[in-house]
Amino acid sequence: MKVEKFENLEIWQEARGLCKYIFSLTTKEPFSKDYKLRDQIHGSSGSVMDNIAEGFERDGRREFIQFLSIAKGSCGETRSQSFRAFDFGYIQQEELNNLIDRTERLGKRIGSFINYLKKSTIKGSKFD
Repeated sequence: MKVEKFENLEIWQEARGLCKYIFSLTTKEPFSKDYKLRDQIHGSSGSVMDNIAEGFERDGRREFIQFLSIAKGSCGETRSQSFRAFDFGYIQQEELNNLIDRTERLGKRIGSFINYLKKSTIKGSKFD
């Protein structure tokens, strides 16, 4: 697998889509007025895509795995915050289901990528 830019990684693209969807949900009242939860879910969803990008840019397999693990954790955090948003009446059942589906699928894909990298013999371009 040869990828030139993190923007070409499907998991990063999926994480970006999740971020954009969450942003659209949080612009509506009353969610937009709960500054703490709004900022938390923005932060956790952003952390997913940012950690994928940062790990990729480190140019080392072990570091990439470490950052992917953080991204996977942030994905779970985003899912948890989605339940809170639903419980507080900020989002509807259909929106919650969409968020659960997206975060579970993305978390599994990140986990699969971690497992692939763990088995890989490629060390990273900084070791060339």
